[in-house]
Amino acid sequence: MPNIRHLSFADIQEYVNRSGEPAYRARQLYAWLWQKHAVSFAQMSDLPQSFRERLASDFAFPVLQIEIIQQSLDGTVKCLFRLNDGKTVEGVLIPAGDRLTACVSSQAGCSLGCTFCATGYLGLQRNLMAEEIFDQVAYLNEIALQQAGRRLTNIVFMGMGEPLLNYKQVMLAIEKITSSEGLAFSSRRITVSTAGITKMIYRLADDQVKFNLAVSLHAATDDKRSQIMPINQSNSTARLIEALQYFYQLTHNEITIEYILLKDFNDSLEDARALVKLYRKLPFKVVNLIEYNPVPASPFQRAEASTTNQFITYLQKQHVNVRLRRSRGADIDAACGQLANVVHPDATLLHAGRQ
Repeated sequence: MPNIRHLSFADIQEYVNRSGEPAYRARQLYAWLWQKHAVSFAQMSDLPQSFRERLASDFAFPVLQIEIIQQSLDGTVKCLFRLNDGKTVEGVLIPAGDRLTACVSSQAGCSLGCTFCATGYLGLQRNLMAEEIFDQVAYLNEIALQQAGRRLTNIVFMGMGEPLLNYKQVMLAIEKITSSEGLAFSSRRITVSTAGITKMIYRLADDQVKFNLAVSLHAATDDKRSQIMPINQSNSTARLIEALQYFYQLTHNEITIEYILLKDFNDSLEDARALVKLYRKLPFKVVNLIEYNPVPASPFQRAEASTTNQFITYLQKQHVNVRLRRSRGADIDAACGQLANVVHPDATLLHAGRQ
């Protein structure tokens, strides 16, 4: 049966008309799908029982299932989501100060093979559909409301996968997340992170997207970046900067540099100087230095605290807007680079709500 959430509003209007229902049923149904986040036709309480039964006979309505919710000692919440085909992905709710950030996945696994990232060692299983990305945000927003009494403040596409290699579905998901007939989040509160798929950065610019962009740089020279990020061999730093310049010229959206500090690899003052040189090529908003969270298959370790401080001090003296992003949720493998569907049996488990 066709997936009900693959229908446009016009398609739903046509179906409602063919069903002999009043026209306003289309808007009611659409609201249940994208605004109220129903997970079954039975939940659509203002639709007649007969119409709900007809919907169930005509359409499939697959939704993500929350299999496990774990809570870190620092309050970070990680959800293991089960997809309709049995595969799993993870999403994370990160409370920090006045922010409640949802970190969502765009692919099951990842094809890029970055040597510092746990997800990269899984390989790519498949792209997520727009509704599967949407469901992650909707569920994490519900958890935020339950735990903190307020909605998410930010959404980042920094979970499993490379968003720009699932371009169409990510854009469709963001459309539903930001629509007034969906979750009504501000585009300016959404950040999409890329390892540097230059062709798709040009497309983002041409499509005049409204959200922010983060670049997972992690090394400022081609030699070092290619060692840890195979994508750099076909998307060099020079090509990446050209694409980002084009993106900024057309959108003026904020661009952030993400830079994981790896011990004795990219944490020297020479590396800092290379980063400054690259930083000055564009009006980047900020350089986010990230504490590395070691993963079993990777040879890297976290940079020493003293080295990190020296790195930050040098950047500040060069008038670089820099901040250190502290590791969150590392005890449940929910931190940056750790998402690999690992469940900690001794972690605090939360009730999965209506699931």
